[in-house]
Amino acid sequence: MWVFEGSLGRYGVADRELQIASAAAKRLDQLAPAQQDRLSYTYDFGDDWEHTILVEAVTSAEPTIAYPRCLTGRRACPPEDCGGIGGYDYLLEILADPKHEEHEDRLEWLGLDAADQFDPTAFDLARTNTALSSLATVLIKD
Repeated sequence: MWVFEGSLGRYGVADRELQIASAAAKRLDQLAPAQQDRLSYTYDFGDDWEHTILVEAVTSAEPTIAYPRCLTGRRACPPEDCGGIGGYDYLLEILADPKHEEHEDRLEWLGLDAADQFDPTAFDLARTNTALSSLATVLIKD
């Protein structure tokens, strides 16, 4: 479960009880149309990964560019179901300590042979855009 929330309401996987409208009903540029607008994004209601999105600039779509695309980023994506921010911090602590009683179990859970195979500081822009490419659309053609 996930939700984007702005002044116009909450949009994500529709859920009447949680007062979430279908994400198909609004585009993000409708929820935060102007520079300095903010909206919140919560991913995984169990782990509650909460993000604040700030619109830094609003520009016209560039011809022949596929959207969405990532311009920049930092740090690795935490593994799914690692327990939110606290669970991720704990995971990093375990990986940093080969003598920790859970070290081998966590390596196995992550599918790693060694802890140095997961770099929490790494960010791969090309890999991120490759992942987004299945959603991409060219909005304007020359």
